[in-house]
Parts: sequence; structure tokens; C-alpha cells
Amino acid sequence: MKKTLTILIVSILSIGIARADEGMWLLPMLQKFNEQAMRNIGSRLTADDIYNINHASLKDAIVQFGGGCTGEVISDQGLVSTNHHCGYGSIQRLSTPEKNYLEDGFYAKSLDEEIPVPGLTVTFMKSMSDVTGQLEKLDDKAREEKIKEIEKAASEANPGCRPRVISFYNNNVYYLVVYQVFNDVRFVGAPPASMGKFGGETDNWMWPRHTCDFSLFRIYADKDNNPAAYSKDNKPYKPVKSLKVSLKGVSEGDFAFIMGYPGRTQRFQTAAQLQDMVDINNLRVEARTVRQQVMWEEMLADPVVHLKYANKYAGSANGWKKWQGEDLAFRKLNIIGREEQKEAALTKWIEKKKSRREAWGDAIGTIDTYIADRQPAYRNAILVMETLGNIELIGKLTGARGFREEDYDKEVDRKIAKAVTRFYLQNVKPEDKIQLKDRELTLENSDAFIDRFFDNGTEQDAKDLQTAIYAAMGVGRGNAADEGYAAYQKASKDYAAALLAWKKGEPSYPDANFTMRLTYGNVKPYSPKDGVSYWYYCTANGVLEKENPDDYEFRVPEKVHRLIEARDFGQYADKDGQLHTCFLTNNDITGGNSGSPVLDADGNLIGLAFDGNWESMSSDVMFEPDLQRCINVDIRYVLWMIDKVGGASNLIRELEFVR
Repeated sequence: MKKTLTILIVSILSIGIARADEGMWLLPMLQKFNEQAMRNIGSRLTADDIYNINHASLKDAIVQFGGGCTGEVISDQGLVSTNHHCGYGSIQRLSTPEKNYLEDGFYAKSLDEEIPVPGLTVTFMKSMSDVTGQLEKLDDKAREEKIKEIEKAASEANPGCRPRVISFYNNNVYYLVVYQVFNDVRFVGAPPASMGKFGGETDNWMWPRHTCDFSLFRIYADKDNNPAAYSKDNKPYKPVKSLKVSLKGVSEGDFAFIMGYPGRTQRFQTAAQLQDMVDINNLRVEARTVRQQVMWEEMLADPVVHLKYANKYAGSANGWKKWQGEDLAFRKLNIIGREEQKEAALTKWIEKKKSRREAWGDAIGTIDTYIADRQPAYRNAILVMETLGNIELIGKLTGARGFREEDYDKEVDRKIAKAVTRFYLQNVKPEDKIQLKDRELTLENSDAFIDRFFDNGTEQDAKDLQTAIYAAMGVGRGNAADEGYAAYQKASKDYAAALLAWKKGEPSYPDANFTMRLTYGNVKPYSPKDGVSYWYYCTANGVLEKENPDDYEFRVPEKVHRLIEARDFGQYADKDGQLHTCFLTNNDITGGNSGSPVLDADGNLIGLAFDGNWESMSSDVMFEPDLQRCINVDIRYVLWMIDKVGGASNLIRELEFVR
């Protein structure tokens, strides 16, 4: 009797408590879903310590960096850390052949040396509030009007802020999120690319890892500490909260959590949607392979070209490699088959009750039909976009927003244009091929066509080509990609609603959508396959083991080599005497989490999240607890690079350490 009662109590207590590793959790729901679970595995914080709108909490130290990464405030003078690859584009734009901050690195030794970054923003989240009740019973038009009304009222109540109503769970839930955006952001420091991108695309998504993936920026504000356009009179921002930095290091099993802005996941999609995604991404991989091969060869041949195209190449290659790993993981882990099994079980549950059949019975079929109908047009649109859509001269001649002359080389663009046009013509269906006014584009005449355009093309020629590209993509005209879209959107909403109802009572988190989330777990190694086990950390020894002066991706600066060889690690050495470079946790992250702080049980900074592991590239769709790992740069490696290698002790003095 006593044993039965104990089991019953444990079962009751477990209801509403989330798993320790899976989940990108909304901050306002932490107390309900996550606080106790976090404490169970080592946290010493309350939900109030993490998220509170009435007093300072950890969420006040976390920023969305630019439009697609995360950063954290690490000093009371507005100093922000993020990943090197998050600051990469800004650093590249600030660099010149004479002052190549990207290749050589840079550290400002005073505030006067910090460099303004035009267009770069950092964004704080002030609050999140559920407004579903005001919107759920409205039709689309009425909902749009109500959203405008809610955002306007929030803007008036929060001067200087940007409120946004954002949907979750495939438009089943809505939150009002209030943001504060700072647009005077200045570049403070970064290691040379040889360290910030050590391992390049070879090591990208891989473990073991030795990349010192960080960069530093500073937020500036007006005299009242409010957001302001750049001015020499602005002062370093005084944050509500900044993170303390731990020098203690990590051990296996330690509690660790991550806060940040994960981008997009697909955990509320059907098997048909997922298969379509994989097929389209495989097409993208093929097209980008052609473009990137030309780009890389030209970059290696000319340092000036390398500087101009470094950010373009990095941006393209990141998705290119991820999609390859995703396809491999989907096949190895039978992701589509498992999703089909889930759908079958859900359908069986729906069929048991008339009210369920009436509410959600057609959802999966409607989605699958729409995906099948739109597939040819969608494939063609992606093919055009990834090939002809990447001819930069079109944007140059038409004055496209975002085109930068300083990042452009016409002859490189010409070579890329010829290669991608050939790929396009080899893969497009005859009936979908681009239609030009005065000629037919063929494999036999494509090189000559590109040469004529590059040698004599006018603005009108570029506009005509652009119009033809848009037409081939299906932009601006009815096609299979547009028909039934409203029904498809409703079906997607109904599918998510059915999943939530099916699992009613279980904690749930919505797909990532660039809103602030928290994921928690532990420092943890893993075994990728039979007979192979990985440690949970790497050391600087691996930097020298991988070093290859003849390989651009594995160059090591002389000073870094010398300090590692001499074991000159100072206060940043681990208790084992080694300099730890990176470590693993089982936190649930995705793109957008790059640069996110990895925090210990007391909320102190122990690292920066910067990657996932190759074996779990299907993680945006399905969490794999035995395989999925988050790769983090150890904050002590970052500090060593700033202090011992970079000599920027002025920045070290800003930080508050926990030892």
C-alpha cells in the first residue's frame, strides 16, 4: 500500500514538469513548467531570477544581436560578447586591405578606439504577455486590425520601445513582446579569423572543436541612457543587468542553461512537409556547391577578393553543410518514418471521437495535398533563386538595396554567373525555363550570354533579366504555389492544435521563431557510434595537433602557438593545468542561438554557444537526447585570447569574475 501511494505521488508530481534536456521554453512559463525541473538537476535559481518585468533579472542581460544571433552584456559599461561568426559581417565591412580586422584581429585599448558599426543593432526584450484571448475568435482581417490596436497601445505605454504581437504553435497562441532597440553599437574586439574561425568549414558542425568563436561590441546610449542614433556625444550604455564571468570551469554533469533567440525549428510539421524540406535543401546544396567552389578558388587566389567575399562565402556555406548533415541524420535516424508513425497514432486518436474528427480530421490530408501540388513550382523557384538569383551584377545595375560596391568583384561574379547558369540549365524542366525577350537561353550559348551581359549590359537589360527571373520563380502570378494557401495555413494551425490536445497535460514549448527562449540541461559527453566515445571538453593541445600552415582553415598565429607550447595559460588554466577550449552540453538550440550565454547553476557566464554536432543535424525536427549536443566555447579560452594573446587587459578589467 505504501509503495502504491509513493508511485501515485511521484506520478502526480511529475505532471507539468518538463524533461531536463529537450525544449526551447518561453520565459513567462518557467515557473509553471520548468523551475522545479531545473532545480532537480542542479539549478540554484528561481524563475524570478531569470525572468521578471518589475526588477532586474537575467533576461535583461541577453540581447538579440543584429537580426540573427544572440549576445550578452558582460560589463556595467555595456560591453557585449557574441560569436565571431555573428560579428563576422560587421567586422568584414569595417575592414580594408590596409586595416584588415577580419584577418588580423583587433582590440580597442580605449573607448576612443572603438569603431561604430552602421546598421548594427542590439535588442533587449522588456516583456512578454499572452494576448491569445483577444485574438483567437477573430477572422483574419479582424485579427490584423486588433493586432495593430494592441501594438499601438503597447507603444504608447512603453515610450521608445517596439511592441510586436507574435504567433506561436502555428498561429494558435499569440504573445505581445515589447522590445527596446539600440542602434549605436561599436566594434570593440575580435581574434584573427585564423582563431575565430579555426577549422573553417571542415570543422563546422563537428566535434572535437578548438574554435575561439567570439567577438566583442559595445552599446552606446544618449545622456539619459536611452537608445539614440550614433553621436560622438553618446556614452557607454549602463545596463540594468550584466553577467558575472566564472573562472571555475565545468565538470561532467554540471547544470548548464542557455538563454537566447533560436531562429526556426520544425517540430509541428507533418512528414510530407519535412520530406519536402529535405528535398528542397538537397537542391540548395547542389547549387551552392557549384557557386561556392568558384568563390573559394577566387578567394584563395587573391587576398583582396578573400576580404570582399568572406562573409558571402561563410553565410552560404553554413547552411550548405548543415543541410548535408540534416539529410544524413534524417536517413540514419529514420526521422520521416518516425513522424509518419506519430501521425498514424494521432489520426487514430482523432478518429475515436466525432468532435475531434470535425475539428481536425482533414488537417494532415489538406497539408499533404497542398505540399504535393506546390512542389514543382516551389522547386523551380528555389532553383532559380539559388542560381540566376545570385548574379550580383543584376543588383548592381538596378541599384538594389544592400548591394555594396566594396564587396564586389565583377570578374569573380562573371565566373560564378557562368557556373550557376550552366547548373540551372542542366536542372530546369524545359517548360519552366526562363523566358527572355530576344533569345532562348541554352547550354550552348549561356557563356556567351553571360559575357554579353557583363561586357555591355545596361540597367534596362538587368531589369529585363530580373523580370524574367521573377516570372520563372512564380512571383507576381498565380501558380500552384499560391492555390489553396489559406486552407493550408488553417490546416497547419489545426494540426498543431490537435497535437497539443492529444498531449494535453504534458509541458509543451512552441517552435523557435526568433523570440527569447531558455533551454536547460547538463555538461555531457556522447558516443556518436559503436566503439567511439567523446570527452565533454577539448584543450589547446588540439590546436597544435590540427595546425597546418598550408591549409587556410588550420593556420595558427605564431604567438598563439608559442603560448600554448609554453603552457602559458595564466589564471585561465583549468585545474588540470590545461587550457580548455570548448565543451559540450545537452542543451536544445538551433540557429539564432549562436552567441548565446551558457550559464551555470547560479547564472554566471561559463561559455558561449556556437554550434551543434554533426550526428544530430535533424534536431530542428526531433530532439535526440543520446546524440544532440551543443558545442560551446569555454569562456576562459575567450579571456585568454583577449588577455594573453591580444593584450587587451583594459577589457578584462571591466569584467566581474567569480572564482
